[in-house]
Amino acid sequence: MTTVQDIYELSPMQQGMLFHTLYAPASGVYFEQRSCLLAGSLDVAAFKRAWQAVVERHAVLRTAFYWEEADKPLQVVYASAELPWIEADWQTLSEPQQEAKLAAFLQSDRTQGFRLDQPPLMRCVLFQLSPERYRFVWSHHHLLMDGWCNALLIKEVLAFYTAQRQGQALTLPSPCPYRDYILWLQQQDQQAAQTYWQQALADFHAPTPLGIDRSRPTPNTPHSEHYNQWHTLSQTLTADLNAFAQRYHLTLNTLFQGAWALVLSRYSGTLEVVFGATVAGRPPTLPGSDSIVGLFINTVPVRVALSPAMPLLSWLQQIQKAQRDRETYAFSSLTDIQSWSAVPHGTPIFESLLVFENYPVSLTAALTDDSSGLIIQEGQGFEQTNYPLALVVIPGETLALRVNYDRDRFPRVAIQRLLGHLETVLTGIMAAPEASTGQLPLLTPTQQQLQAWNQTDQPIPDRCVHELIADQAQVTPATTAVIFEEISLSYQELDQRTNQLAHHLVQQGVQPGDRLALCLERSAELVVTLLAILKTGAVYVPLDPTYPVERLRFILKDAQVSLLITAPGETVDSAIETAEIVHSMGVQVLDVRPHQAHITTQPSHPVTQLPSHSPTSNDPAYLIYTSGSTGTPKGVPIQHQSLTNLLNSMAQAPGMTAQDTLLAVTTPAFDIAALELFLPLTVGGTLVVASQDTVRDPQSLAAQLEHHDVTLMQATPATWRLLLESGWSGKANLKLLCGGEALEITLAQRLLNSGAELWNLYGPTETTIWSAALKLEAATLADGFVPIGPPIANTQFHVLDAQQRPVPLGVPGELYIGGLGLSPGYWQRQDLTTERFVANPFSAVGADGGTPHAASWSHHLELALGAEPCAPTGSVLYGTGDRVRTREDGTLEYLGRLDHQVKLRGFRIELGEIEAVLTQHPDVSQAIVVLREDNAGETQLVAYVVLSSELSILNSELKTQNSSPSSPHPLITAFTPPPPRPASAGLHGA
Repeated sequence: MTTVQDIYELSPMQQGMLFHTLYAPASGVYFEQRSCLLAGSLDVAAFKRAWQAVVERHAVLRTAFYWEEADKPLQVVYASAELPWIEADWQTLSEPQQEAKLAAFLQSDRTQGFRLDQPPLMRCVLFQLSPERYRFVWSHHHLLMDGWCNALLIKEVLAFYTAQRQGQALTLPSPCPYRDYILWLQQQDQQAAQTYWQQALADFHAPTPLGIDRSRPTPNTPHSEHYNQWHTLSQTLTADLNAFAQRYHLTLNTLFQGAWALVLSRYSGTLEVVFGATVAGRPPTLPGSDSIVGLFINTVPVRVALSPAMPLLSWLQQIQKAQRDRETYAFSSLTDIQSWSAVPHGTPIFESLLVFENYPVSLTAALTDDSSGLIIQEGQGFEQTNYPLALVVIPGETLALRVNYDRDRFPRVAIQRLLGHLETVLTGIMAAPEASTGQLPLLTPTQQQLQAWNQTDQPIPDRCVHELIADQAQVTPATTAVIFEEISLSYQELDQRTNQLAHHLVQQGVQPGDRLALCLERSAELVVTLLAILKTGAVYVPLDPTYPVERLRFILKDAQVSLLITAPGETVDSAIETAEIVHSMGVQVLDVRPHQAHITTQPSHPVTQLPSHSPTSNDPAYLIYTSGSTGTPKGVPIQHQSLTNLLNSMAQAPGMTAQDTLLAVTTPAFDIAALELFLPLTVGGTLVVASQDTVRDPQSLAAQLEHHDVTLMQATPATWRLLLESGWSGKANLKLLCGGEALEITLAQRLLNSGAELWNLYGPTETTIWSAALKLEAATLADGFVPIGPPIANTQFHVLDAQQRPVPLGVPGELYIGGLGLSPGYWQRQDLTTERFVANPFSAVGADGGTPHAASWSHHLELALGAEPCAPTGSVLYGTGDRVRTREDGTLEYLGRLDHQVKLRGFRIELGEIEAVLTQHPDVSQAIVVLREDNAGETQLVAYVVLSSELSILNSELKTQNSSPSSPHPLITAFTPPPPRPASAGLHGA
């Protein structure tokens, strides 16, 4: 090794690059490789001497790096270093052979990398392709220099080459050494920098998510490959951007920082984003800094806040001012900046990087210098950072954009869309400088159009459910309709019994629109009672006999129930029948079985022959209660047309015919029970009603499936898991419908081979039971999760951001649902109706921003669910609170809830409701409830409570009290004190 000329420390950027190179030596990170074609009479010896001359001229090109057995890494400059030079003659190869060998060489060159302790960290290779055509490859490590230096070196190489060919000596001014920059860094005020960055990143805790990761990314390894995706802006748009920047005294860099911030905001769904930006880092206070060959660039975080109402120009000016302020402290290392922030150690401050190449001399310009006598065409280049995604902006007559991205994390199609969205934002800025940031478009007009999977229009019968079943009784009167244990009813018997009970209810004073509660376990009598209520034009309110008394009492009062239908022997708490409810609330109680003899004397013709008892499709069929965040359940009315639409669609897909038998296993208080109890009867099939004891015993349930040759069963994942764990091996002709809560991938894979078909169903109560149905197959589950299927008939899905704008394909947003299935709103909850049922911005009706549907139905509900017309179909969307993203095939990936709500054993539960119940205990001051999985993978609720007495004393009391108004049984399986936290931290900060 030659004489050591100098030793000094590394710059902060060099330290970072060294760390990532040592961490992943085979990844190609920070390996720089450029390849170009040389045409002309090349003097190879002179060209080689010219490259050696620049190595001798610049100390940094003779530098090696040492980190072992030293307190801190050092760079060592040697007095001399011979540039590795390789030549090869490929003239005998065909052009395809040359291209193949070049591709193989470029890859092997990158794989070879560099020994960081052996200078120079640079090499050149020259392949002769023909007598006057060469391929030149120049490789070096990014530790040596940044992109600013490329043009400087190429100009010097060509100058040395020209001089040598002409037999002249070239004298250039002595270059300033890179050590000058290292000394300058050591003189900067680190305390002032720390103060600045602490203020700039105050209250910032996590990187801005990009939102376009693969559904099941490849595990992160040091060897992840990065790809480049190019996108060129038109000459017109480039000129417009330059003119815009000049007119409003902005830099192009500012425009791109603003556009990138807008894209990130829309992709991440946040109004504050942080991304990295590469700064040139050549301080004007350092003499000759613009001509020093070395690594000056630095990467610093850029934090941008967005307000949808803020004027665009004012916002861009703020970004530019912040950029100027940031430049003063841009010398700080990213490691230091991270340590000064609240971002946890090991978590990156940002995941995307913006690089604006504002070099004084472009590489293209340097290559077009014809004084050398060579025609030089810039070819391909390779460079890779350690960031998942880097956007590089390259100025020119046409602005070029290059995204270097981790292909294990991001699909290529998502990157292509991202670049298109960035161009749309830039175009929007040019078109409307007076707009606010929230008004700028992200999607192209084509992308904003309704997708094909939203084209679900389909005619439905203008009949109510009970009418469809009565029609079926005329077609197949003798066919078995309902089976419950030893009881069997034909369609004719079912129709007659429902008509007789309907007449009896009318005699009891039941009027259309009345709310009739029924508290019955699953039985044949339950089916008869439901249909009888519908035939009177009344609204049924299902109750579960196992519900806590407080919940039952609340529903009876809130729904203004006029009649409670029950039967002796049901497990209904006697408190329901107290004088308080019967008299002060005006609720009558009807025991069906003691009146059975009288009921059988009633007419068997339909009560709906009386005009006043003929409900229309716009009238409500049932009122069902779901969980409420304040401890108060909320009522959801569902219209006849919505129920008919659901059943009509489900008869087609998943599909049910008169030859099918369905086993009903769901409590009637759970809305999905309506599908089980009504669907088979509308198509002429057979309904088998499982008893409560059967449902609780998986062995009995499996026996029922075989005994009745059941071909269709709908159940929650919990029920299907119970069956499988009991040893059930499946049933070849069984169609499995799964819904009510998220279907876990491993359970779905087990169920795939348990029957003829497996369907994943999705839908909130507010959109009538199910809104989507997807047949699952092995290929469907290949991405490691269970997708949500396309919308059912007359249903539309929209994935929107917080401002209710469409998000790009693959980007998370909230699922909004429109169509015939929408409920009119929440019973007596105008505030909540207005919040969750919003005007459909994609519909001609209500697109002016109003909420005609919510308003008209609020009045409708105030009139006791009368027959007032509902809002026009399609004028309203329901915000589900579900966070999803759309996949390439149009299905949805469920990502979680946007609120404090979970689903457990099929029940929708507001955790706030459980917390509200717990804090009613006098010794509980605070409570937070979370969903956790136990070691067996079972989902359970765990409560963290702050108590004023010993936890052990209260455990039994709390387990009794935590029977939420929204659940039929105690939900929380464990109580624990919260983990220790600083005194200033609230419980919800856990």
